[in-house]
Amino acid sequence: MRAVPFLGIVLIILGIASLAYHGIDYTTHKKIVDIGSFQATTTERKTIPLPPVIGAAALIGGIVLILAGRKTS
Repeated sequence: MRAVPFLGIVLIILGIASLAYHGIDYTTHKKIVDIGSFQATTTERKTIPLPPVIGAAALIGGIVLILAGRKTS
């Protein structure tokens, strides 16, 4: 398999995933109190937003790479 069409397929998959999920969620744990054997922690959910423009650009770029790979074959 050639590298250019493979990279195009990867970009298409990432673009579709980015458009479907709109962001990456993750959880952090923070220690609030630490007194001897007593510990209190909190869980905080955060999101890294992914703009739809990034997903669309990856999707279009993947299509362009696949078409460019076909022309060179």
